[in-house]
Amino acid sequence: MKHLGILFILLSQLFTLVSCVEEEEYANTPTGNFEALWKIMDEHYCFFDLKKEELGVDWQNVYARYSSQVSDNMSSDQLFEFLSNMIGELKDGHVNLSASFDYGRNWSWKEDFPANFSDSLQRKYLGTDYKIANGLRYRILDNNVGYIYCGSFENSFGAGNLDEVLFYLAPCNSLIIDVRNNGGGMITSAQTLAARFTNEKVLVGYMQHKTGTTHNSFSDLEAQYIEPAKGIRWQKKVCVLANRSTYSAANEFVKYMKTLGATIIGDKTGGGAGMPFSSELPNGWGIRFSACPMYDNQHNSTEFGIEPTIKVDITSADYQKWVDTIMETAFF
Repeated sequence: MKHLGILFILLSQLFTLVSCVEEEEYANTPTGNFEALWKIMDEHYCFFDLKKEELGVDWQNVYARYSSQVSDNMSSDQLFEFLSNMIGELKDGHVNLSASFDYGRNWSWKEDFPANFSDSLQRKYLGTDYKIANGLRYRILDNNVGYIYCGSFENSFGAGNLDEVLFYLAPCNSLIIDVRNNGGGMITSAQTLAARFTNEKVLVGYMQHKTGTTHNSFSDLEAQYIEPAKGIRWQKKVCVLANRSTYSAANEFVKYMKTLGATIIGDKTGGGAGMPFSSELPNGWGIRFSACPMYDNQHNSTEFGIEPTIKVDITSADYQKWVDTIMETAFF
């Protein structure tokens, strides 16, 4: 009985400790949803130090300004706009508020830059007889240059499909991979494609994970490697075309390919180097945010984009002549 008594005391103490550790709850009111959103971001968003250094964003100051304006008399539309404006101060394309009636987004990372891509111009080069495999559009151009347009990494790439694409393009003297306007998708797809362009294991960058609720609570840097694929691998010159709408997983792909020696042509990429996570507000609205920062192999954050090897824009004069300046530069 003595042992049972001690066990009961220990279990009682354990229950007391566990019951004290619980998530803070917020009321389903405009004020409660504001407090919940600010807190979620404060504890889990990964770029506060970087955004303060580069953009002057002070999250405590954001709270002070917005908390004085929130009101429980706000309608759903007013609250949605209000909260979207608050998270918009981070200028992060991975920070999105979603409701059944709207989707909050911030595209300032690309809106002030030239588009550097035209569907109409692309059709001139791609033609109508191009091939398609796993969402990749490809063909051999008249100058014996292979061209692959990868508009998204949302789908996985099958090994057989990539073998088929590269075998078809094998007679070409060089290869262009166009990821302009690729808004991202799965990092694993970006890695799978990049693995076709190396014959050895290469360190391409690092990643971290949040380990606590303070702004600088992170794990040690975790190395990212690209290992050679088992199928057909490209052995000749390769150029990658990018613009500011090259984002997220496509930003990662450019990082990989630049490290592997590809020539990056066009504009600085849009960034998006924080792997996104999701949470929910008391009213059911979803909030997505950057939670895991990624870096290049020199420990530099790529959140604000990756510089091209050759910086070039589609000029107005070339566009009037129906010429894609960026594509033409890749023919050198």
